[in-house]
Amino acid sequence: MPTRISEVVRKAAFALTASTALLLSSTACTGQSATGTDDDASKEQTITFWHAWSAPNEVKAVKALVAGFEKAHPNIHVNVVGNMTDDKINQALRAGGSKAPDVISSFTTNNVGKFCSSGALVDLNPFFKKADIDPATTFPKAMNEYTQFDGNRCAVPLLGDAYGLYYNKTAFEKAGITTPPKTWSEFEADAKKLTIAQGNTFKQLGFMPNYHGWETTTEHYLGQFSPTYFDAAGKSTVATDPAVTAAFTLQKKLVDDLGGFKKLETFRSTLGDEWGPKHPFQTGQVAMQLDGEWRLGMALDAKPDFEIGVAPLPVPDDQADQYGKGYITGTIAGIAATSKKQNAAWELVKYMTTDTDAVVGFSNAIHNVPSTLAALKSPDLKYDPRFKTFLDIAANPNSTSSPASINGGVYLTTVQQLGYDYESGKVTDLKSGLAKAAAQIDTDIAQAK
Repeated sequence: MPTRISEVVRKAAFALTASTALLLSSTACTGQSATGTDDDASKEQTITFWHAWSAPNEVKAVKALVAGFEKAHPNIHVNVVGNMTDDKINQALRAGGSKAPDVISSFTTNNVGKFCSSGALVDLNPFFKKADIDPATTFPKAMNEYTQFDGNRCAVPLLGDAYGLYYNKTAFEKAGITTPPKTWSEFEADAKKLTIAQGNTFKQLGFMPNYHGWETTTEHYLGQFSPTYFDAAGKSTVATDPAVTAAFTLQKKLVDDLGGFKKLETFRSTLGDEWGPKHPFQTGQVAMQLDGEWRLGMALDAKPDFEIGVAPLPVPDDQADQYGKGYITGTIAGIAATSKKQNAAWELVKYMTTDTDAVVGFSNAIHNVPSTLAALKSPDLKYDPRFKTFLDIAANPNSTSSPASINGGVYLTTVQQLGYDYESGKVTDLKSGLAKAAAQIDTDIAQAK
């Protein structure tokens, strides 16, 4: 199963969004230049590919992926550079030069809006059209959406992550629960039933609902409620969309019903971290966990003394017919606008992201979710049967992601901060809090233009 980037690294990448926006806004690139698209992809040449993977098994998988490309395109040689942070990638996209990448991949989908609007990455629509590939029928709906902004498709998905519900089957049996919850009311009832108090703390907590609880971020919760985030004019809808109000309200009720913010935070402070063997789901201290597909391998490696169950996250009661959806994100790839070998670069991007055998092989190697509809159905995929839950979530047309924004994921930071303030009691008037958050989001976006 996959080795994923740590919470510290992911938070650092998220924090870079604002600085990235400032950096990319000064980019003078306007997209595909005449020199960039005049190269002959049939000629002998070398292109440079920068990626962010660093774990030995992942680096090996990338090398195998590129080797497959070079075998199919013997005239194009690829210089592979790994462990490249978004900060380094952004600086290179701005500066260009002979050592800059022609193709990049990034773990941070939040930067797509800025990549596209600044022209740091070229619009791939003309390339897809020339290759007679329809992205809408090639990629899962959510992945297809988070790789474009305002009609500019400056990125493509390169494997993905899907979020679901892990549950302790042994604890379920002891509590008399026969199936994983499908609706929020069932989820809330099960979380209470699975919670076992022990003095002023917990022997077992049904679910850690706090927004600091590893993967329980506002955007992951909201994915089950299908929020709009923005209207057609680009204005924030967090204050007017009932889905956002419902998500905040139900999460806060669960926090209160399971003992209150302070008691839960005190318990959380005693638990293991997200990436170590003492993760509280793996130790049995928490009976249900919102998490991505990578957790399955990590949990199995920890050899817990219970059987692990996997299911989609529950949905709001009024969206019961959409059970099976989830929040989707993943790695993106794109072509640098400063590249003078964009046609050759496109051949690499096309191979890595649309060739079914290549996508399946890469998925098998690092155990992330395949990023094409064909690969999701491939009989050549190798996985634990429980992993299929995440394949189904990725293919579900009701699954959601966070939309691209001109200033990256700054709006998500604003929503997350409100979540912290509301669950802790610092903000008590949700309607007013959402109105202030919407105003802040609109101001930040206006300043970024």
